[in-house]
Amino acid sequence: MLKAAQIFSNDMVLQRRKNISVFGTGEDGRTVAVTLNGVSASAVVKDGKWQTELSPMEAGGEYEMVITDGTDTITFYHVMIGEVWFCGGQSNMEFEVQNAKDGKELLSTLNADCPVRFYYTPKVGTEEDAEKQGANTSWNTASPENSKCWSAVGLHFALKLSKELGVTVGLIGCNWGGSSASNWVDRETLENDKTISSYIEEYDEKTKGKTYEQMVEEYHQYEKENAEWNEKYSKLCAEKPGTSWEQAAEVLGPNTWPGPVGAINPFRPTNMFHNMVMRVCPYTIKGFLYYQGESDDHKPDSYYRLFTSLISLWREKWGDDELPFILVQLPAFKYAKDPDYRHWSKIRSAQMKAYRTVKNTGIAVITDCGEFDNIHPVDKKPVGERLCLQAEKLVYGMDVKAFGPMFRSYIIKDGGIEVSLDYAENGLTPKGEAKQCFEIAGADGEFIEAEYKIDENDSSKIFVYSDKVSEPKYVRYNWFNYMESFLVNETGIPLAPFSTFDKYNLSHKGTK
Repeated sequence: MLKAAQIFSNDMVLQRRKNISVFGTGEDGRTVAVTLNGVSASAVVKDGKWQTELSPMEAGGEYEMVITDGTDTITFYHVMIGEVWFCGGQSNMEFEVQNAKDGKELLSTLNADCPVRFYYTPKVGTEEDAEKQGANTSWNTASPENSKCWSAVGLHFALKLSKELGVTVGLIGCNWGGSSASNWVDRETLENDKTISSYIEEYDEKTKGKTYEQMVEEYHQYEKENAEWNEKYSKLCAEKPGTSWEQAAEVLGPNTWPGPVGAINPFRPTNMFHNMVMRVCPYTIKGFLYYQGESDDHKPDSYYRLFTSLISLWREKWGDDELPFILVQLPAFKYAKDPDYRHWSKIRSAQMKAYRTVKNTGIAVITDCGEFDNIHPVDKKPVGERLCLQAEKLVYGMDVKAFGPMFRSYIIKDGGIEVSLDYAENGLTPKGEAKQCFEIAGADGEFIEAEYKIDENDSSKIFVYSDKVSEPKYVRYNWFNYMESFLVNETGIPLAPFSTFDKYNLSHKGTK
């Protein structure tokens, strides 16, 4: 029987000005013809699959897409051609509009005339579940009800972009709270790189000697116990509002999420790549938006390799090694009960290094958008809009101020270190609580708080010094998990955290 891939439906948005990939399944040997807006293309079904490409078109709609193999015919209605962006990552990309700051107010303004549409890739743990759940998915137009569970970051990005470009914007939500980047790549990517192979080696070790049936039984038992725990937790929160996860664990016993490692646990390495990303690939897109990294903070030193491998793999599967990839750098955050481990600093460093070293990438710096003791900050508007500024600058060539200040270089001189910045020529302004944000160290790498002065004649230069370090060698800025003091330029976007310490390999070397 002729079928189009699950991502094709009524109300879908197709990418303008690029070849439009259309694909699905059918009976071997049959010729499948696709027609849209007077443009046609065809393909022969081979090994049960077919794929063809329609020639590029300008933005417009609404159109009908007709797919036929001469026996079966599928028609999709209300199709728009515009800009399509893939929204990947974990919980902060998944974070729903209905839970966001001013979310209810925003939802009340949405209707079918809104030039944003959304497709939510089913969150699944197995290929079987992907088939079942995907059969019930479709693109949605905007409304107070339809848009409740859309990505808040994605919606704010799309609203700004559609307004600037005057076209419909389609978003493909493909994300899952708590996921590691290792969930979003294939096994070969992990196995072939010793820097990141521990992700798959640890999985193999924990499942060694277990049968598939045993792993299935263990996970189903966990699901039952977890459902019971969550039910008790809901009752506890109703009785004592504000009960924290830790407090609940003291009363109810520990929650064992994400469950036993095994063949159907959705958080096993590679699952989300195979059963989510590859369910929508190679649907034609303009680029990727990505907000993730929190769940890899236990292995921050290998995150650069893992993240850049993900970028490379996704581009490879879409057949375009220059497909734009715009990432969100992690915001300020730490739990109240924890010391500041500074491991998020390393993740941010890896993200910045990826931006600097991987072509056709953008970065949205949002350190000022975090919340103390809340890993899910609720104000997603600045995140989405900063992503949009990056897209406008990188992808659409618009003359916009998309960057806050960024580290460029440093020179050791006069008993201190002079730091030079990009995007700071029009001045720097403090934002947030006045707390120390610069640190300095000698050859021993032991950092202490430092004073700083912004050059009166050139605001792109900052002199950092401390009376306690007579021969400074390294400097860093906001090298914390959580911070409350920032330097911003005229955009209001903060200076991105940085370190010149050799271990992080972030900087251009300075000279005396």
